[in-house]
Amino acid sequence: MPRGGDLFPEIGPFETGYMPVSGGHVMYWEQVGHPRGQPVLFLHGGPGAGAGAVHRRFFDPAYWRVVVFDQRGAGRSRPLGSLVANTTDDLVDDIEQLRRHLGLEKFLLFGGSWGSTLALAYAQAHPNRVSGLVLRGVFLGRRSEVDWFLHGLAAIFPDAHAQFVQYLPESERNDILAAYLRRLNHPDPAIHMSAARAWSVYEGSCSTLLPSPDTVASFAQDRTALGLARIEAHYFAHDLFLPPEGLLGRMHRIGHLPAEIVQGRYDMVCPPRTAFELAAAWPSARLTVIPDAGHSALEPGIRRSLVAAVERFRHAR
Repeated sequence: MPRGGDLFPEIGPFETGYMPVSGGHVMYWEQVGHPRGQPVLFLHGGPGAGAGAVHRRFFDPAYWRVVVFDQRGAGRSRPLGSLVANTTDDLVDDIEQLRRHLGLEKFLLFGGSWGSTLALAYAQAHPNRVSGLVLRGVFLGRRSEVDWFLHGLAAIFPDAHAQFVQYLPESERNDILAAYLRRLNHPDPAIHMSAARAWSVYEGSCSTLLPSPDTVASFAQDRTALGLARIEAHYFAHDLFLPPEGLLGRMHRIGHLPAEIVQGRYDMVCPPRTAFELAAAWPSARLTVIPDAGHSALEPGIRRSLVAAVERFRHAR
């Protein structure tokens, strides 16, 4: 464990690459840590947020072979913000293509927020390729969860929600998602970037238990904002491209897999009820509720618990 149970020291990748996938997308990927270590796949949030250097630090580089990639349209993948052939099934196929490219038999999945959704979707499609899952801030992509993000958060963050809504003309506020989609997909950068920052800053403002200007500033950066807002709104408009029965309806496919679920008690972006519902449907999962945390993976209690969860998988072998 790192000192104090916090993140491991900064580290660079030992290999990087760009992989052409379907639909004209080119996917960025990297490997970090031990080249012959136990494989773990990091799945970033959003959809569309992209991965960063800090995400490498949840894993002991002396033991884990960490695979990180930017999902279609996100981060360093190209083209940024593209919605062409960008669905959950496409992302699941990309993970499988990357697994085969790297010659891995199976890996531990590590994902938070949308990353938890994608981890569940991949595991349910390819259970024999997964050794276990570490999930944080669980999001199951249901209509009620999307409605909470678009509307319900006003009960807790009325100021942030007001700015989010007031960005739109009053005549269009009866359908927030459609109004943002029109702007996010507008060809004029002055229009789509302005909308992207408004959407992304809203999410960043609601992601921590206490106000975090650094978090909000990171969400406001152009690359993060465009990928996150455009792709997130696209997925929201299509029910996250999930099956009619939802992810809970397919838990029989992965009920045997071990899992660690870490949830902030005051997570307002992905409220705890969802994590409790997932844990109730998953006898082999362990749920840890952090009493003094919101949604962000980088809040102290969340990041310590995530590192500890990964270490438990290491020592369970």
